Amino acid sequence: MEQIKTPFRGIADDIRGRALWYKQDWTDGIRSGIRILAPTTYIFFASALPVIAFGEQLSRDTDGSLSTVETLASTAMCGILHSIIGGQPLLILGVAEPTVIMYTYLYNFAKGRSDLGQELFLAWAGWVCVWTALMLFLLAIFNACDIINRFTRIAGEIFGMLITVLFIQEAIKGVVNEFRIPKGEDPNEEKYQFQWLYVNGLLSIIFSFGLLYTALKSRKARSWMHGTGSCRSFIADYGVPLMVVLWTALSFSVPSQVPSGVPRRLYTPLPWNSESVYHWTVIKDMGNVPPAYIFAALVPALMIAGLYFFDHSVASQMAQQKEFNLKKPSAYHHDILLLGFMTLLCGLLGLPPSNGVLPQAPMHTKSLATLKRQLIRKKMVKTAKECIKQKATNSEIFYNMQDVFIEMDSTHLTKSVGKELENLKEAVMKAENKEANGKENGTRTFDPEQLIDPYLPVRVNEQRVSNLLQSLLVAGAVFAIPLIKKIPTSVLAGYFAYMAIDSLPGNQFWERFLLLFITPQRQYKVKEGVHASYVEMVPFKSIACFTLFQLAYFMLCFGVTWIPIAGILFPLPFFILIGIRQYVLPKFFQPHHLRELDAAEYEEVIVARASHPLGLSAEDVESTYFGNTEVGMDLSDGEILDELTTSRGEVKRRTLSFWEEKHLQERY
Repeated sequence: MEQIKTPFRGIADDIRGRALWYKQDWTDGIRSGIRILAPTTYIFFASALPVIAFGEQLSRDTDGSLSTVETLASTAMCGILHSIIGGQPLLILGVAEPTVIMYTYLYNFAKGRSDLGQELFLAWAGWVCVWTALMLFLLAIFNACDIINRFTRIAGEIFGMLITVLFIQEAIKGVVNEFRIPKGEDPNEEKYQFQWLYVNGLLSIIFSFGLLYTALKSRKARSWMHGTGSCRSFIADYGVPLMVVLWTALSFSVPSQVPSGVPRRLYTPLPWNSESVYHWTVIKDMGNVPPAYIFAALVPALMIAGLYFFDHSVASQMAQQKEFNLKKPSAYHHDILLLGFMTLLCGLLGLPPSNGVLPQAPMHTKSLATLKRQLIRKKMVKTAKECIKQKATNSEIFYNMQDVFIEMDSTHLTKSVGKELENLKEAVMKAENKEANGKENGTRTFDPEQLIDPYLPVRVNEQRVSNLLQSLLVAGAVFAIPLIKKIPTSVLAGYFAYMAIDSLPGNQFWERFLLLFITPQRQYKVKEGVHASYVEMVPFKSIACFTLFQLAYFMLCFGVTWIPIAGILFPLPFFILIGIRQYVLPKFFQPHHLRELDAAEYEEVIVARASHPLGLSAEDVESTYFGNTEVGMDLSDGEILDELTTSRGEVKRRTLSFWEEKHLQERY
């Protein structure tokens, strides 16, 4: 109730907090120079490819009323606006699968009514966006973001699993449709004869599974044994779009005797065609929508507003997790207010709205963390080596490195630096003790190249330039539609499957589901490797019951999406889940068990040979943690951050197991 009594408080606080940093948001990005292009292009491809795939899905589900042109235009426009006047510039916006689902339901409802039909579908959707925007305004004004923490892990995991299954469903549907004649096409055309339909279907299986396999392999390139670090990083960052280009190129290698149209390619009107230009004037038709339907639009608007509030806020949370050590304030209320304005603008222009997306938002932060870390590390190592040449003590070396860290950390918040570098200081001092023992041999064991990496705090280049540039690149992609149209639809089906499978690791609901199939006699194998903390803290019976509840609730949510018209209410079970989590589940599970199973953080336990990202032994862990530099490792910042984050972009909090911690304490 306190939130309702103080309207606009959250928005005012957000604007005041971010205004202090607005100038620096731009200067920090500009000072990065050409280095800012690496995270920019990385997040552009991560953002544009799903939007292209969703555009193809929308075109198929709305009989061409919406297409890739509209999804790209919405993503670009909202991204540019958010990068300039948004509160949290690290947040990436785009048209997402929930929006595609909602618009499909809206289209199916409209086309079945003579007084709406396909002609007034976008006009009616515009009214839905008007009501949605008003609700988002109210949520922002009355500080609703204060309660975003009520959406706990259980809701996020079920929602993530629902999107995963819908991606798989879309991939299967895409391949199956390759064996069928598209709706509205002439069955007498040569390419739709049985033999060529069959060839088209077989090619679709090759291209979709080929894209899926190669994309998954390239995604893990940083952990490959072969190749240089820079080569592996390039493949890991850009491998997926490169695989789309590769399989698109291979699709043109079919023999010339194959009729045109085999394999099928993405169909979308060009941006300058009348079908696309019409959307910009859809506001003229909104007055033709019958009043009854204008008020009926309140129902889907309520669902979309709740969905956007949840999705946008969670994406923003993931982009600014505390493990990223961000120094600038959040702006949840301001961003929800801006989301309302952008939803209204998209509705009036006949575009599907964009909102914060996962995993692109935390991927953006992670790419900027790598950039900032590389810059700081380079200068700290240089300073340490200069001190070594001058035969400075390790204490002097550390304090010189600390001065460099403070200088490079543009936020100038120095109070916490001493605490953040405490582990580095301890490691340097331990190295000094080892050197004292080795001086009689005339050797020096301290090597800053190896020592700094494990203890350097994560720093993120918090700025607006990369978000603006990637949004401008998306806008440029709108005019590259003639090239985008050459992508086979089966390749996009494979990309849907890739997004589904790539999102599973890190989803604890999925991991616990797999745990149910491990016999009690083999469960010790789980505890021998890196595993979630609940495996040690919660009895297996409680884990099984909690997972079965999630599974049943997931099936309910998935079942709702199959209801023809009422499926538009699919976000409703997630809102009900808030009450179930708060008032019902505590009656069936111990509080400390529930805290572990529905934890706010992704906590992992590391043991023995799994205690290092590369699976080193306890002695190697000791060397890494305490400064022994005899073991050299080709471990890039990107590989470290990849190991410490899930596919969803969630940062893992790693702790030693009880026995491993005891072992290290006994040795030191």
